[in-house]
Formats: sequence, structure tokens, C-alpha cells
Amino acid sequence: MADAKKIAKLLLKKYPHPKTALNFSNPMELLVATILSARCTDVKVNEVTKNLFKKYKTAEDYAHADQKTFEQEIKPTGFFRNKTKMVIECSRKIIKGFGGKVPDTLPKLITLSGVGRKTANVVLGSAFGKQAIAVDTHVLRVSNRLGIAHSSNPDKVEEELVRQLPKNLLTKLNLALILHGRETCTAMKPKCPQCILYKECEWPEKPASG
Repeated sequence: MADAKKIAKLLLKKYPHPKTALNFSNPMELLVATILSARCTDVKVNEVTKNLFKKYKTAEDYAHADQKTFEQEIKPTGFFRNKTKMVIECSRKIIKGFGGKVPDTLPKLITLSGVGRKTANVVLGSAFGKQAIAVDTHVLRVSNRLGIAHSSNPDKVEEELVRQLPKNLLTKLNLALILHGRETCTAMKPKCPQCILYKECEWPEKPASG
């Protein structure tokens, strides 16, 4: 069994101050950006939200957005019709159910349109400063390769990571795992020889050292 606490220590040595790649200044912005990030790069989302966030500042602004106009504004992120519906419906629920403020608990967040556990945990961890694990493709891949997770199901991987990692560092480690997946433990041609976690990693496909 991989040593999760040792892996955590090494990860935070490499990434002492990890942050989400999405640009935002409040919970509503991060919620919208995360919805837009589905099947889209964070770089592209940041390009789109640069202007979007100047125009739309509150849940009310999004709730009353013109659908066709909004579709064109977020078109570069892909799946823009579906994402437009999600953002508008989500904003209406925030107004109706939560007084116009993004809720700060997982059970409430996942009642919003387009918000699953991953999106909810991103918002909880990075916008509200709570401890949460958001399992994206990078976290799923890296944690399974390392041997600290053993499932293709994001919810089960979240449970495994929460159980093993230090409870007061979940969000930092989540963000560090994402960065590690982007920079080193990539889907194609991972940089195993340069990896700080090489000795701890249980991935059977990693090349032999030296």
C-alpha cells in the first residue's frame, strides 16, 4: 500500500502554495468558471471570463441574462448551449433558494443545476477555504497510478483520498495533485524519471529507474 502521508509531504514540498488555475474573485465567479471548464482548458475559460465577469457580477445578472447573447459570449468554451442553461438555471436557484448567495456546503451546492461533487468541492476548497477533494481527470489518474486510490469512480476516489490524506491539508493536496498531473504525471508520456514521487509510486507501468 502506497504511503499517502509521505506522498503528501513530498507533494507539498514541490508545490508549497498550489492554487486553482481558474481566475476568480468571489464564489459566484468560481462557480461559473468551473461550470464553463467542463471539457475545456482553464486557459480558454480564463480568456472568456475576463470579459464575462465585467458584465455579470451577481447571481441576478446571470439569472436575467439573454440566453442567445450569453451563448455567444461563452461559445469558445464549447457545449455553450448546455452550459448557458446550467449557469442561468443555477443562478435562479441561488436567488430562489439561497438569497442570491452561493451556498457554502456540499449538500446545498449539489442541488444547483450543473453542479456535481467535483464542482461543489472546487468551490468549497478554493472560494470558501474549506477542506475538500475535487476529483478531476488529473486527480483520478495520478492517485490511481500512485496507489493511493483504486477506482475509476470519482466519488470512490474522493472517499479514499479523504480517508488517507491529512484532513487539514485536503484542498492544498488536491490542487498539488492537479498540478503534478499537468506537469509531471501526464496522461501521455509521463515524466517518471524526473518525478519526486517515483520511489513512492506503485504504478506497474512506470519505467525502471536508472
